[in-house]
Amino acid sequence: MTQYAILTDVNKCVGCLACSISCKVTNDVPVGSYWNKVLRIGPNPRQEGGQWPDVYTYFLTMQCQHCEDPECVKVCPTGASHKLADGTVQVDKEKCIGCQFCAMSCPYGVRYLNETERVVEKCTLCEQKIAQDELPQCVAQCGGRARFFGDLEQGLESFVAPGAPVKSGDKSYDGCAAARVTLGECTGEGPEYPVKPYADAEIHHLPDVGNKPSFVYILRRETWQGGE
Repeated sequence: MTQYAILTDVNKCVGCLACSISCKVTNDVPVGSYWNKVLRIGPNPRQEGGQWPDVYTYFLTMQCQHCEDPECVKVCPTGASHKLADGTVQVDKEKCIGCQFCAMSCPYGVRYLNETERVVEKCTLCEQKIAQDELPQCVAQCGGRARFFGDLEQGLESFVAPGAPVKSGDKSYDGCAAARVTLGECTGEGPEYPVKPYADAEIHHLPDVGNKPSFVYILRRETWQGGE
């Protein structure tokens, strides 16, 4: 079964907030609300009792994790919150009554009530874009090229991000917008590879309370503070 998700190379994230702002613009997210937040984790000492400069900080992007077994879907009394065949979790605004049971059940606090429409909103993984074979806006606009989009069933190496139109040679706007590079193609040692190799132990998820979050985070060398 398809399970779309986003992989974030935390070591490459510079905390520029491009993902968060572009998401708000593309999806008309109300002022004061966010579908995609960027949290600063740290500074943390590299060893117990450590002091500056022996500390590290990383940025963690937080949004709907489009879980494999989402709690929000289980508690929704009207079926407004539902899971599609592509693995994404969506909200049918025609069915939503604004009870916010889903928001209360979400382990990550990434849902909110739109006070104007009186319905719950959250990240849709840009369903309007991925349905047209485009990338989610947060992936397309990532300033650090830290985010990749793909299907977990196809493996992490198949996840894609914007790339230069080297293969097609089409340098037009449409050509550049359609260019893709896979995580597998750009991972390796040496300056020609923008993504450095990672071990299985350096692949992380947000805390799993039975919902099985789909999004993947890679953090090398430092201690993951997000639980598992």
